[in-house]
Amino acid sequence: MTRRLRTILAAAAIGWGSTARAQQTPGDTGTVDFEVDHVHVILRHNGANDVVAANVYLLGGTQELTPQTQGIETLMLAASGGGTARFPKAQLQAITARSGATVVITTGVDWTTFGLRTLRQSFDSSWAVFADRLTEPTLDSIEVDRSRQQMLTDALQGQVAPDAMVEHLADSLLYAGHPYRLDPSGTPASLNGLTFRDVRRFHDQRVVQTRLLVVVVGNIDRGRLERAIRGTLATLPVGDYTWKAPAPLTPAVSGVAVSAQRLPTNYILGYAVGPPAGTPEYFALRVATAVLSGRLFADVRARQHLAYAVDAPFLERAISADGLYVTTTDPQAALRAMALQVRQLQTTLVDPEGLRTLVGAFITDYYLKNETNADQASVLARAQLYEGDYRNADRFIARLRDVTPDDVQRAAQEYMRDYRFGYVGDPAKVPVPLGGSF
Repeated sequence: MTRRLRTILAAAAIGWGSTARAQQTPGDTGTVDFEVDHVHVILRHNGANDVVAANVYLLGGTQELTPQTQGIETLMLAASGGGTARFPKAQLQAITARSGATVVITTGVDWTTFGLRTLRQSFDSSWAVFADRLTEPTLDSIEVDRSRQQMLTDALQGQVAPDAMVEHLADSLLYAGHPYRLDPSGTPASLNGLTFRDVRRFHDQRVVQTRLLVVVVGNIDRGRLERAIRGTLATLPVGDYTWKAPAPLTPAVSGVAVSAQRLPTNYILGYAVGPPAGTPEYFALRVATAVLSGRLFADVRARQHLAYAVDAPFLERAISADGLYVTTTDPQAALRAMALQVRQLQTTLVDPEGLRTLVGAFITDYYLKNETNADQASVLARAQLYEGDYRNADRFIARLRDVTPDDVQRAAQEYMRDYRFGYVGDPAKVPVPLGGSF
């Protein structure tokens, strides 16, 4: 699993902010949800343009995997591009190219996203090809092997990239014994062990109507969408899947995992358990990590020049996590400075005016980053799955503005502690109290 490092403004603007709804346009006619057979559908009509973003969420994510099957769902979706029962590979590619449609596959610990980006005028033809990749993919040995090799290349590169290595170490401690410890993109060992028969079996058993959430945003009416789904996804077996958040985390007792590497700098990443998604504490911690990110950047990097990069990441999941990240040649000094900033956040109230300014910057970037239909689809799905109601997507700004300095302090006190750290670099420079400093 890869992570994106952020500077102060970006740290305050991703997550819910990066996928929430843009301002309503005159062409909007509201959002509705309904079922087509047993497929749950959320449709937000947006008449501002002719782009249609359709995301099919295969729910469960790592809860559907074992150590041996890590990556199997992503492999299945990638290999489906090699042809289906109705559309041989050449025809599938020709229709997709002619319609100008694109298909995206995004892995995640709570679900896998299979997305279509197309125009209203070509929705029917592009949807037919797209949906057939879910309902009747060929999944022959040649296409599965080709997709596996591409995924293996990515997985092997991740084993030598310092950021991926340190994230893996931190994950292994925070998510010990938990489904989140599994990699939905696969590991070299798991990918090498999967056969095309395994992939076919997974498809036949796990791709069912009740496991799908379809979210569509664009200039398309309900009747047209219903017809498209009824003839495709609604032909899948019904199944008996019910979405539920994973069990609470039970982190490893050990607080530090070290990988000795000869590198110009040392990489340190620690994670701590956060609150469940959708709770008031979730939003308070989201704001608190943004505040801490700004302070770390200003002090540890800009003022003291102790880090090449420094951040307080927030992991937006059904069970959230907050983190501390730094790349530095002086781990002892950098961690000491970071610990001081954490303690200040825990013991001193944030200036109310400063907090309003930060939230204002968050909201401004929130609008800028949510002009696409695909982003709007993502936040609707998060609100539905994490909070049980897609309408909460439109309450995002209000909930941010409700966070007070007291809320930020309580979140810091409750959740910015007991970090489990990954360390990649010179083992002689591992700070002795690293596991107990936070």
